[in-house]
Amino acid sequence: MVSKKKFMVSLATAATLAGAGYVTVQNVVPNVGIQNVQAASAINDYIANNNIQPVSIQNEEGTFSQWFGYENGVGKPEGVVVHETATPGATARNEVTYFNREWSNMYSYVHAFVDNNEIINIHNTDYGVWGAGPTANSKYIQVELCEVSTTDQFARSVSNDAYYIASKLIQYNLPFTAGTTVLSHNDVSQRYGDTNHTDPVGYFAKWGYSMDQFYELIGSYYNNMKNNGSVTNGGGNNTPDTDTGVTDSNTINVNNSNGSYVPIVAFQNDGSVKTVTNRALMNNTPWYTDKTREYNGITYRRVATNEWVSTQYVI
Repeated sequence: MVSKKKFMVSLATAATLAGAGYVTVQNVVPNVGIQNVQAASAINDYIANNNIQPVSIQNEEGTFSQWFGYENGVGKPEGVVVHETATPGATARNEVTYFNREWSNMYSYVHAFVDNNEIINIHNTDYGVWGAGPTANSKYIQVELCEVSTTDQFARSVSNDAYYIASKLIQYNLPFTAGTTVLSHNDVSQRYGDTNHTDPVGYFAKWGYSMDQFYELIGSYYNNMKNNGSVTNGGGNNTPDTDTGVTDSNTINVNNSNGSYVPIVAFQNDGSVKTVTNRALMNNTPWYTDKTREYNGITYRRVATNEWVSTQYVI
């Protein structure tokens, strides 16, 4: 849960914006298994037995106007923090509306809200937010899980949450390491001491669920997406995205044979493209991509919230 109590967050990391340079990507990491997972989860079994598929991520830039990079630089998060809203019955859309209106009064904001029907990303994950205290804010992407009222809704919501988290790890070429690259707010409180929140542990317990079982689900999605481009072992498409021109999720490799880096563009409100001038992709690097768009006969693949690479550079 994001604290509703006001707390000021240092924006010292905003200085990294001035000299962020190129976004770089390391080699694709090998699959990572789960260590010390607790007893099998009835919720995870329900997801598998009912072939529950996560919905697609909707990207809607919100009103949060504090643009600061992580401590390692813009576009370099270290992982994802898992929150829950502690507002029973409030949907992801309800929470998005509330936070977009009130963040400047609460001094709180996160990257995304997830419920059983929607995944809504409201701040570019290349930049930090105010969700878990200054230390975590400078390190992690942060996502809020909404409280629901039925077992089916809970299963679908954690499936959506696990998909969002696995997608972000892949997007930023991070390994999945339980408790390190994916943490609960409770983990953050214990590790850094900047907050005293324990979510989502108590909420999960109401459903007979645990962080270890959630880690198991994330790890399964992460490995399957890297191997098959899908959350399931058999591959295939996930639920189509709401934006125009969507493809199945996969990893692409990019290279510019005529230059030392691969340029990227951002789509403007009128549908045109503008070259991103302060960073680019390194040659011969892998990127997770989940969408395509076309402009003036050129097809682009998305590699970040609003950063796209021309398919002419895809190997």
